[in-house]
Amino acid sequence: MILNIDKFITEERPFWEELETFLQRSGKENAECFSLEEIRRFHYLYQRCSAGLGRLATFSAEPETRGYLENLIARAYAEIHERRRSERNLKGAQRLFRIFPQTFRRHIKAFCLVLIVTLLGAAFGGFVLIKDPQAKIVILPFSHLQNSPDERVADEMEEKGERLSGHQAEFAGSLMTHNIKVAIFAMGLGLTFGIGTLISLFYNGIILGAVAVDYILAGQGTFLTGWLLPHGSIEIPAFLVAGQAGLVLAQALIGYGDRTPAGQRLRRILPDLTVLIGGVAVMLIWAGLVESFFSQYHEPVIPYSIKISFGVAELLLLILYLGLVGKRSVSKTALSLSPGH
Repeated sequence: MILNIDKFITEERPFWEELETFLQRSGKENAECFSLEEIRRFHYLYQRCSAGLGRLATFSAEPETRGYLENLIARAYAEIHERRRSERNLKGAQRLFRIFPQTFRRHIKAFCLVLIVTLLGAAFGGFVLIKDPQAKIVILPFSHLQNSPDERVADEMEEKGERLSGHQAEFAGSLMTHNIKVAIFAMGLGLTFGIGTLISLFYNGIILGAVAVDYILAGQGTFLTGWLLPHGSIEIPAFLVAGQAGLVLAQALIGYGDRTPAGQRLRRILPDLTVLIGGVAVMLIWAGLVESFFSQYHEPVIPYSIKISFGVAELLLLILYLGLVGKRSVSKTALSLSPGH
């Protein structure tokens, strides 16, 4: 069949122009602005224009028309596939945002045990320091914590945060690296059937409790809260979640009430461990930034009220995130799988 080019172009041009109008709209609006019928129409126009280009390609005439159509189809192709890729990436990010709190809640019993052990350690450390203040030398292995809280506060007030001036990024990087290593180690201690994880948590609880009591007894509780809360409201829960991951690993090793082979149990919980430790890493990165660029600056540079309010807000948001995010999607999934749906 001989193609009448002029007639073909006249008949098909309205479809080309309609596709171009769609492309112009897509550059200004989100995909959600298009109805299902409009999306179907867009796909039809793309296919029709592609077929038209195939028919024109056999003729050397109308090079400008062919070039215009090639450009139009290339734009439509890019719009379809780039949109799919960006939506896929967005869905992946949203899924990662939801899956961490879902995994956390799935192993909430392990977290509760971690929290109890840490609080017991904190209570023990505080009690020992109250009964024997000289025990600080034994309990607190870090030299900067063995000084008098009053001296520490006086030094910080005098320096006004200038000690880290120009080195905040370097300090933040070292904090992140160190803390993430410690968190991974805490999870890895689950290979000791959880014993090492629990001992580590109890010991760190002792240090935390002893430091808190030391500063409170010295009348520097406000300074301590303003110093620790901005980054500690994220950093401490991150280490607790790392301990939670260690107990999840220990439970898979022990396999109490589960007769499946140990290797199979470990493979089954590997995704959860990956999600938990990945979430911990993100939390510690944030905590490192806050500690370096915010926590180390005290009054009169940054008022304690601002620092404490910031830390409280972080903690509340973290609790809401871990407690609520992802619940709706889980409920929808359960509903769709239930009989009658």
